[in-house]
Formats: sequence, structure tokens, C-alpha cells
Amino acid sequence: MRIHFIAIGGAAMHNLAMAVAGKKGYTVTGSDDEIFDPALTHLREAGLLPEQMGWFPERITPELDAVILGMHAREDNPELVRARELGLKIYSFPEYLYEQTKDKVRLVVGGSHGKTTTTAMILYVLNRLGIEADYMVGAQIEGFERMVRLSDTAKYAIFEGDEYLTSPLDLRSKFLWYKPDYAILTGIAWDHINVFPTFPQYVDTFRQFVGTIGKTFIYYEGDENLRQLAAEADNRIKCVPYKEYTGDVEMQVFGKHNMQNLQAACLICQQIGIQPADFYREIASFTGASNRLEKIAETADSVAYKDFAHSPSKLKATVNAVRERYPDKQLVACMELHTFSSLMADFLPQYAGCMAEADKAFVYFNPKVIEHKRLTPITKDDVAHAFGTKNVEVFTDSPALQARLRELDYRNTALLMMSSGTFDGISINDFANELLA
Repeated sequence: MRIHFIAIGGAAMHNLAMAVAGKKGYTVTGSDDEIFDPALTHLREAGLLPEQMGWFPERITPELDAVILGMHAREDNPELVRARELGLKIYSFPEYLYEQTKDKVRLVVGGSHGKTTTTAMILYVLNRLGIEADYMVGAQIEGFERMVRLSDTAKYAIFEGDEYLTSPLDLRSKFLWYKPDYAILTGIAWDHINVFPTFPQYVDTFRQFVGTIGKTFIYYEGDENLRQLAAEADNRIKCVPYKEYTGDVEMQVFGKHNMQNLQAACLICQQIGIQPADFYREIASFTGASNRLEKIAETADSVAYKDFAHSPSKLKATVNAVRERYPDKQLVACMELHTFSSLMADFLPQYAGCMAEADKAFVYFNPKVIEHKRLTPITKDDVAHAFGTKNVEVFTDSPALQARLRELDYRNTALLMMSSGTFDGISINDFANELLA
């Protein structure tokens, strides 16, 4: 099989490319106009890094068995245009995952928050119990070489189910492709406002997802929207609500949201025959997924974490979890507005009170990113007003933010750095270690 990846440099795409290249008899090529680390290093080490950046339609030939299209590519991408002219089979990322696992038992974790950690918990326990599984997860997990695995031998396939768009040619949510036997929804909190301009539209894509479930729908019962979806669900599927784990097994992860994730993971594992006692025994050593409340620095009396949190629900859950974990420490929380939705003026009010539990809170955004995304400009006052608590300081200059953070006293402090970006070039791990030193 000869397969070509258009936009091979994406986080998920480059992991899929490596997984496919590892299968016997598969030849993989790819293109992209820009590739950054860690994808750059991973692709180079795997021998899959394109020799030249850019799009080269001459690479698209009738000899290709398939083309896999990433979201980074546009509909007028020269390679995509050529593939369509030749009538080649074009897969989206989720479509190809389904095609490779359609004869397996599929478990899918969706929701506005917690899906990466919950998926990671399931995979961690299966791995510890020696149960083979194919998978796709949005973060690096201890004991796993990559974020995607495809095999000819695994009985199970575990996918993190993303509600964002499938591809430039398919504007449905990715998770609608997976058709799970068993599925989890962790919660619904409005996100991706550029794709779902109203909350009812956002809820509806989860409603469609529930309609694709084959056997069991596991949902967080504290979410009124999920309760409604369960009430509407076809009676051919079993609906199983969950709360948070309140047992006495000592865990490495913390926070109410992670105890909810843990309970969901346990319930879906039960569906494939794993006993709760075995699940809790193995999950006790789980330290979390990369960039999800990941401890990055520690001194005798202070600690620093980084987290991918950027949407309001994720931000609030993460800040509150650290406050609960360290009630007697000063909590310094710093976040970057970086995603499309988070920088939209109409979406900002969703952040009201999200950082209220921090003693000192800092919000950063780069006006040039807003300009690049062609969004309506926002001001520091707009952001401060949206967050709505007096502890919040807003910055639009990364060096100024860094200088302000260096002024603080970090004795007896919990520092929390939250972003899906880098605060414009900061090595978050190095910076946190510098601050706590």
C-alpha cells in the first residue's frame, strides 16, 4: 500500500503517519508547508520528514492507493486538487482510523473537557493488564511510544473523540466517524464558537454522536445537557450515568474533574470485562497525560504545574483542582488566550469567574494572533471585564508578563501555567523552574 499524507505535520497526522508506516507492506510519504517540533523531530527520526516544505502536486500519482487529508490543508490545496482530478481515494484522519478498526470493538471518549485524560486512563490500565489495543489519544502517555497505534492483532480500539471538524471536505465532527460500541461523554461546555456559533448547535453535534453508539452510553450525570441526551437516546442502547470516584485508593492525579474522569474510565473498562478492583489497583500509579496537570517543577515548599487548559470549563476545573490540592499555598495562575474561540469577543464572557480561586491570576494574549486569525480586535480591558475578578491582570506583551511573574515571591506557592501555545516562545518548563529556584 502506498499512502500519501497531505499536511503530515499535524499533531495527530504525524503520529498516524508513523503508525501506518510501521505496518508491513505500507509505504508512506507526506507534504506540509510548515512543520514544528515535536512533529519535526519525530518525522525526521522515522524517515518521513518531507525533503522540502511546500505542496507538490507532482507527488500525487495514480500509483497511490490512498491520500489522507489533514485539517491544516485548504480545499484548494494543489495536492488535494490533483488527487481529486485523478479520482484517488481520499480519507480524512478519522475516516481512516475507522476504516482500519471497523472490525474491532471500539471505545470512544468525547466531551468538551477531560477526554484526553480519560482516554489515557483507559489505555494505561489496559497496558498494565497486558490487554492489547489500537488507539488514538491527544497526548503522550507513560509506557506508550506514540499517540496512535494501528495493528492487525488488537481486539480493541480506544479513541479520543474530538467534536471539531473532520477535514476541509467534511465539515462534520470527527467523532461522528468512529461509531463506537461503548462511549463516554464527560460534559458539554460551549467551545469552537467559530464552528458552532450557538450553544444549541454545539449540543446537537453531541446528540448526533450519541446516535452513533452501538451498545452503551456512559455520561456524567452532573451535566444537564448530557442527562437530556441520555433521556432522548434510542432504547436499543444502555445509558449509564456516573459521578466522581470517592473510594479510598490513593491516586497520583487529583481534582474533582479527574475523579470524574477516573470513574468514567472504570465504567467503560467494565464493559469489556475488566473488574473494578483490577482497574483501581492499576490506575493508582497513573500520573497523568502529558500537559494535563503535569508537574514540571518542585522545591521544598513550592510546586509548578502546566496544563493544556484554555477553554472556560477546562480553565476553571484546573484552577479549582490546584486550589483544592494546595489550600494553604499561594496560588499563582497564568493562562494564554490562544485558540480561535478564546480570542473571539463574543466568547469572552464565558470566562467569567474562571480564575476566581487563584490568589494572583494573569491572562496573556497576542494582538497579532487576533489579526492573523482575522478576528475582531479585543483590548486588555475587554479581557479583564470578561474574567470579572479583581485578581486578574492582563498582558499583551510576553516579556512584560515574564517580568511581572519574576517580581513575585514564590515561597509556599503553587504555580499553574496554562496554554495550548507557548506564551510566544517561552519554554514553560524552564521558566517555571527559574521562577521557583
